[in-house]
Amino acid sequence: MSITVRRLALHADLGLTLVAGRENAGRAISWAHPIELADPTPYLFGGELVMTTGLKVADSDDEQFEYVRRLSGANVAALAFSTGQSYRRVPDGIIRAADAFGLPVLSVPAPTPFIAITRAVIDEINAEQVREVRRVVTQQEILARETLRGGVPAVVAALSRLLSATAVVLDPEGRALAAAGADPDRVAALGADQIAAVANRSRGPTARVVADGDGYCLLQPLRVTEAVRGWLTVRTAGSPASTDRLLVAHAVALICIELEKPDRVLDTETRLRDAVTRTLLRTPEAVEPAVLRYFGFDPDGEVTVLALTDAGPALPAAEQARKALSDTAIPFLMCGDGDDLVVVLPAAEAACADRLRRDMTAQLQRPVGAGVSAAQPVGRLGAALTQARTAALAGGPGTLSRFGRLGTFGVLLGSRSDAELRLIAAALDPLDEALAATLAGYLEHNGHVENAAAELGVHRHTMRNRLARITETLGTDLASADTRAQLWLALRAREVLALRADC
Repeated sequence: MSITVRRLALHADLGLTLVAGRENAGRAISWAHPIELADPTPYLFGGELVMTTGLKVADSDDEQFEYVRRLSGANVAALAFSTGQSYRRVPDGIIRAADAFGLPVLSVPAPTPFIAITRAVIDEINAEQVREVRRVVTQQEILARETLRGGVPAVVAALSRLLSATAVVLDPEGRALAAAGADPDRVAALGADQIAAVANRSRGPTARVVADGDGYCLLQPLRVTEAVRGWLTVRTAGSPASTDRLLVAHAVALICIELEKPDRVLDTETRLRDAVTRTLLRTPEAVEPAVLRYFGFDPDGEVTVLALTDAGPALPAAEQARKALSDTAIPFLMCGDGDDLVVVLPAAEAACADRLRRDMTAQLQRPVGAGVSAAQPVGRLGAALTQARTAALAGGPGTLSRFGRLGTFGVLLGSRSDAELRLIAAALDPLDEALAATLAGYLEHNGHVENAAAELGVHRHTMRNRLARITETLGTDLASADTRAQLWLALRAREVLALRADC
């Protein structure tokens, strides 16, 4: 910040004395301006130290009061009153009015020229600007080092730390790629809304600042060429200062460089892993055996699929999984698929799945869930992924569940064809979504009406009425254990079909 009134008063070479408005002596002085007018306010912007010899200051208390009132209304920082010419001391009327308005007043001794005060203020402003430049340069060096160490996620984390802000990188569709800081989901959602709004405009994407409650979100497009590779969204508690914007601009440049690197500079092997995994999931016959051997897999052997859920933004999750697996020297293939991170391992290495999940939970600082498939031939990777997702669904958030240990549920549903699952799920076809949700809640709570009603957020009488409608619609008895088992399998079959539809 610039020099304050209090610090200026303590300047040894000036001999200034603070005689009024002491409670506001912490005000920052943006400039020092000598002016000899009865009403100088038309020539003031606010924040100045107004310096006067009192040449145009009247003798009466009322006029002195009006003089101070006008200065206070112009939001000046302080008044410096020379006692060497028109007045031998600061008039009492000025002091009383300044105390009333909380305007700091400095008494300037006769030997002190106004130019000396101006020079002291300017020197401090220049010194502060130099300090700000040094600080920004140091912060830019930090961002550059983090870019070399950890790419885009590391830049985002460093920017968040340096600005005490939330920073999120979004892809062109508004999906989070990397995030750091408090409440990143909220900032990502706001950024996605703004991206959608910009996409509907005829003008190209431009930087913008959006008010967000008690804070501000700065959005910057990420591009080197015409194509926009994404957006950087930074939320600060206050309006971003010019130095903050300069640092954000530097981060944008570094992120753009990372996103625009030619393919030959990027980790080609990581890209190849991703492509091979996706091909195996959809058209396994298109993958040559030599490619599988290159990655350490036996084309005739069996593999296990690990589906990691709730891992957060794609880039840091994939990078953390890659580092953890590379450290173990275990062969692996990997790709993102929907909201999941899919990892393919040799069946003999399936035991490392829980270690990987725990490591990612610790490093990403969020509960990562996982499902592990049974051993399958390489050509049945799609079926293995369905098993892994089925296991993840059965295990719940933040846990690891193995398909082979799901018992009847896994045996009956996990390996069934879509046609077989649709046949099992057909028992629910007469029910609308509300009744199907009611049935699911009822069965999940073992027929306990009150507990199911509480989870669904409905009154128990409403719950009973819905159960009566289900009984009438299906023509069955919900009190029967056999009926409950059939309907439970129908619900789970519907969930497995939904998972396969997302694959």
